Amino acid sequence: MTIDRSEADAMLADIEAITRRVKQSSVYRTSSLVLILWGLVVAAGNVAGFFDGRWAGYSWVAVDLIGVIGTIAILGRAGGSGAVSGRLIAGFALFFAFGFAWSQLLGRFGPRELDAFWPSLFLFGYALAGLWLGRAFTLLGVGLTALVLAGYFWAGEAFDLYLAAVNGGGLILSGLWMRRA
Repeated sequence: MTIDRSEADAMLADIEAITRRVKQSSVYRTSSLVLILWGLVVAAGNVAGFFDGRWAGYSWVAVDLIGVIGTIAILGRAGGSGAVSGRLIAGFALFFAFGFAWSQLLGRFGPRELDAFWPSLFLFGYALAGLWLGRAFTLLGVGLTALVLAGYFWAGEAFDLYLAAVNGGGLILSGLWMRRA
Protein backbone atom coordinates (compact mmCIF):
# COMPACT_ATOMS: atom_id res chain seq x y z
CA MET A 1 0.00 0.00 0.00
CA THR A 2 1.38 3.35 -0.99
CA ILE A 3 0.09 6.85 -0.59
CA ASP A 4 0.76 9.76 -2.84
CA ARG A 5 2.15 13.13 -1.80
CA SER A 6 -1.25 14.86 -1.52
CA GLU A 7 -2.61 12.12 0.79
CA ALA A 8 0.51 12.34 2.95
CA ASP A 9 0.18 16.14 3.16
CA ALA A 10 -3.47 15.79 4.18
CA MET A 11 -2.58 13.26 6.89
CA LEU A 12 0.19 15.49 8.25
CA ALA A 13 -2.20 18.46 8.28
CA ASP A 14 -4.72 16.36 10.25
CA ILE A 15 -2.03 15.39 12.77
CA GLU A 16 -0.98 19.03 13.13
CA ALA A 17 -4.59 20.13 13.70
CA ILE A 18 -5.11 17.47 16.37
CA THR A 19 -1.84 18.43 18.08
CA ARG A 20 -2.89 22.09 18.12
CA ARG A 21 -6.28 21.23 19.64
CA VAL A 22 -4.71 19.01 22.32
CA LYS A 23 -2.25 21.76 23.29
CA GLN A 24 -5.03 24.34 23.46
CA SER A 25 -7.17 21.98 25.52
CA SER A 26 -4.30 21.48 27.96
CA VAL A 27 -3.76 25.24 28.27
CA TYR A 28 -7.48 25.81 28.81
CA ARG A 29 -7.70 23.04 31.44
CA THR A 30 -4.85 24.48 33.48
CA SER A 31 -6.02 28.05 32.95
CA SER A 32 -9.48 27.12 34.17
CA LEU A 33 -8.07 26.15 37.56
CA VAL A 34 -6.11 29.40 37.77
CA LEU A 35 -9.19 31.44 36.82
CA ILE A 36 -11.35 29.69 39.41
CA LEU A 37 -8.69 30.27 42.09
CA TRP A 38 -8.38 33.96 41.26
CA GLY A 39 -12.15 34.32 41.05
CA LEU A 40 -12.52 32.97 44.57
CA VAL A 41 -9.74 35.05 46.13
CA VAL A 42 -10.77 38.23 44.26
CA ALA A 43 -14.38 37.83 45.35
CA ALA A 44 -13.22 37.33 48.94
CA GLY A 45 -11.03 40.44 48.72
CA ASN A 46 -13.89 42.54 47.36
CA VAL A 47 -16.31 41.32 50.03
CA ALA A 48 -13.72 42.03 52.74
CA GLY A 49 -13.20 45.52 51.33
CA PHE A 50 -16.93 46.19 51.33
CA PHE A 51 -17.43 45.17 54.96
CA ASP A 52 -14.26 46.69 56.41
CA GLY A 53 -12.63 49.15 54.05
CA ARG A 54 -10.07 50.23 56.67
CA TRP A 55 -8.30 46.89 56.28
CA ALA A 56 -8.74 46.57 52.53
CA GLY A 57 -5.06 47.24 51.76
CA TYR A 58 -3.92 44.45 54.07
CA SER A 59 -6.56 42.02 52.86
CA TRP A 60 -5.49 42.64 49.24
CA VAL A 61 -1.87 41.83 50.08
CA ALA A 62 -3.08 38.51 51.53
CA VAL A 63 -5.38 37.92 48.53
CA ASP A 64 -2.56 38.57 46.08
CA LEU A 65 -0.15 36.28 47.94
CA ILE A 66 -2.71 33.47 48.07
CA GLY A 67 -3.43 33.93 44.36
CA VAL A 68 0.21 34.00 43.29
CA ILE A 69 1.22 31.03 45.44
CA GLY A 70 -1.84 29.08 44.28
CA THR A 71 -1.13 29.91 40.63
CA ILE A 72 2.48 28.77 40.92
CA ALA A 73 1.33 25.55 42.61
CA ILE A 74 -1.28 24.84 39.90
CA LEU A 75 1.17 25.52 37.08
CA GLY A 76 3.89 23.49 38.76
CA ARG A 77 1.59 20.54 39.21
CA ALA A 78 0.19 20.75 35.69
CA GLY A 79 3.47 20.98 33.85
CA GLY A 80 6.02 19.37 36.09
CA SER A 81 9.00 21.14 37.58
CA GLY A 82 9.82 23.15 34.45
CA ALA A 83 6.40 24.86 34.20
CA VAL A 84 7.13 27.46 36.86
CA SER A 85 9.98 29.32 35.30
CA GLY A 86 11.80 32.43 36.27
CA ARG A 87 9.97 34.17 33.42
CA LEU A 88 6.60 33.41 35.01
CA ILE A 89 7.69 34.77 38.36
CA ALA A 90 9.26 37.79 36.65
CA GLY A 91 6.00 38.32 34.75
CA PHE A 92 4.01 38.41 38.00
CA ALA A 93 6.57 40.77 39.54
CA LEU A 94 6.50 43.10 36.53
CA PHE A 95 2.70 43.22 36.46
CA PHE A 96 2.51 44.04 40.17
CA ALA A 97 5.36 46.57 39.93
CA PHE A 98 3.72 48.29 36.94
CA GLY A 99 0.38 48.40 38.74
CA PHE A 100 1.96 49.69 41.94
CA ALA A 101 3.91 52.40 40.10
CA TRP A 102 0.81 53.69 38.33
CA SER A 103 -1.69 53.29 41.14
CA GLN A 104 0.42 54.51 44.06
CA LEU A 105 3.23 56.65 42.70
CA LEU A 106 2.01 58.28 39.51
CA GLY A 107 -1.77 58.04 39.53
CA ARG A 108 -2.48 58.57 43.23
CA PHE A 109 -5.79 56.75 42.80
CA GLY A 110 -8.54 56.81 45.38
CA PRO A 111 -10.10 53.60 46.71
CA ARG A 112 -12.76 53.37 43.99
CA GLU A 113 -10.22 53.97 41.23
CA LEU A 114 -7.95 51.30 42.71
CA ASP A 115 -10.86 48.88 42.77
CA ALA A 116 -11.39 49.47 39.03
CA PHE A 117 -7.72 49.71 38.04
CA TRP A 118 -6.36 46.41 39.36
CA PRO A 119 -8.93 44.08 37.78
CA SER A 120 -8.73 45.95 34.47
CA LEU A 121 -4.92 45.71 34.50
CA PHE A 122 -4.97 41.93 34.92
CA LEU A 123 -7.86 41.50 32.52
CA PHE A 124 -5.81 43.42 29.97
CA GLY A 125 -3.13 40.76 30.50
CA TYR A 126 -5.71 38.07 29.77
CA ALA A 127 -6.79 39.90 26.63
CA LEU A 128 -3.17 40.04 25.45
CA ALA A 129 -2.62 36.37 26.30
CA GLY A 130 -5.52 35.58 24.01
CA LEU A 131 -3.42 36.66 21.05
CA TRP A 132 -1.27 33.56 21.68
CA LEU A 133 -3.44 31.19 23.70
CA GLY A 134 -6.84 31.47 22.09
CA ARG A 135 -9.78 33.77 21.59
CA ALA A 136 -11.40 32.84 24.89
CA PHE A 137 -8.77 34.76 26.84
CA THR A 138 -9.28 37.90 24.76
CA LEU A 139 -13.06 37.71 25.08
CA LEU A 140 -12.76 37.16 28.83
CA GLY A 141 -10.43 40.11 29.28
CA VAL A 142 -12.38 42.56 27.15
CA GLY A 143 -15.83 41.48 28.36
CA LEU A 144 -15.06 41.57 32.06
CA THR A 145 -13.20 44.88 31.70
CA ALA A 146 -16.33 46.39 30.13
CA LEU A 147 -18.37 45.13 33.09
CA VAL A 148 -15.84 46.53 35.60
CA LEU A 149 -16.03 49.94 33.91
CA ALA A 150 -19.83 49.82 33.86
CA GLY A 151 -19.85 49.11 37.58
CA TYR A 152 -17.38 51.92 38.23
CA PHE A 153 -19.82 54.39 36.80
CA TRP A 154 -23.15 52.89 37.87
CA ALA A 155 -22.78 50.55 40.88
CA GLY A 156 -22.63 53.30 43.49
CA GLU A 157 -21.71 52.34 47.06
CA ALA A 158 -22.04 48.64 46.28
CA PHE A 159 -19.11 48.72 43.84
CA ASP A 160 -17.05 46.24 45.91
CA LEU A 161 -19.94 43.76 46.01
CA TYR A 162 -20.53 44.35 42.31
CA LEU A 163 -16.86 43.53 41.65
CA ALA A 164 -17.10 40.40 43.81
CA ALA A 165 -19.97 39.20 41.63
CA VAL A 166 -18.77 40.45 38.24
CA ASN A 167 -15.00 40.13 38.48
CA GLY A 168 -14.74 37.23 40.92
CA GLY A 169 -17.84 35.49 39.61
CA GLY A 170 -16.86 36.21 36.02
CA LEU A 171 -13.45 34.61 36.52
CA ILE A 172 -15.04 31.56 38.16
CA LEU A 173 -17.63 31.17 35.38
CA SER A 174 -14.94 31.65 32.73
CA GLY A 175 -12.82 28.98 34.42
CA LEU A 176 -15.74 26.57 34.47
CA TRP A 177 -16.48 27.33 30.81
CA MET A 178 -12.84 26.72 29.86
CA ARG A 179 -12.98 23.29 31.47
CA ARG A 180 -15.57 22.34 28.85
CA ALA A 181 -13.74 23.96 25.91
